[in-house]
Amino acid sequence: MLIGAHVSIAGGLSLTVERGVETASDAIQIFHQSPRMWRPTAYTDQDFADFRAAFADSPLEAVVIHAVYLINCASKERQTRSKSIKSLTHALRVGDGIGATGVVLHAGARKGEPHDASMKRAAKAIAKALSDSERCPVLLENTAGTQGPLGRNFDELAGLLELLDGDKRVGICLDCCHLLASGFEIRTPEALSTVIDEFDDKVGLDRLLCLHVNDSKVPLGANRDHHANLGEGELGAAGLRTFLSEPRFERLPALLEVPGPDGHGPDREQVEIAKRLRERGLAARRRRRRKRRRR
Repeated sequence: MLIGAHVSIAGGLSLTVERGVETASDAIQIFHQSPRMWRPTAYTDQDFADFRAAFADSPLEAVVIHAVYLINCASKERQTRSKSIKSLTHALRVGDGIGATGVVLHAGARKGEPHDASMKRAAKAIAKALSDSERCPVLLENTAGTQGPLGRNFDELAGLLELLDGDKRVGICLDCCHLLASGFEIRTPEALSTVIDEFDDKVGLDRLLCLHVNDSKVPLGANRDHHANLGEGELGAAGLRTFLSEPRFERLPALLEVPGPDGHGPDREQVEIAKRLRERGLAARRRRRRKRRRR
């Protein structure tokens, strides 16, 4: 598992590599522009080359882009849809330029519109952005179960994939905070295994390309999206140990989006906590296997 932090792009793309190294990350997540503005950052081929050179000289093994929060591919408003498609296309082209694992996307929100029509609009917008870029995948993120945002369960994620005709450039990013908030019990190995079995059956493990690792301020099934620092929420250390040591998550980028100690995002301490929790989870799994063999 490639554990790492979401890091700032202030000062340029290549500086994100340095920030990733400073946080002891194995992988990093970045925004391709300000997450709360439509205005795209005009990167050059040299910017991409500088990033790739810095990345190649670093211990980092993956970079993931998060699409901006303003995007709503399901919107019925023509201007919002147009801006959303342009922003997603820009993110995918940046992903092409830097060799990103994918662009994490909240598929869209219904905002009171019918579900099926909203799903179709979202899929059509995503397909357009994919057709105007070359390689980088879109990674649909599961949501926290609130009414409106698409992707609240595996059926909705599978439905979006079906509407996109199973496009090979569409993957999934699973967020453990969102899973818990949307009613998936994942805090024990047995419970998590059942959930991932369901995911594999409905969506397919081959689609899972990225993880978000966050504790949750809200309890199971609360249907609200409130991240907490690792070990300080409803998942707790035990639940995070379980998630981080799930055998089917090997080699996936596992990115932290926690508030951090000062509210400015994950720091080195949070990354190191995640790595320790993973090691403890792996050790617990080994002990359980030994006990089963002795029976």
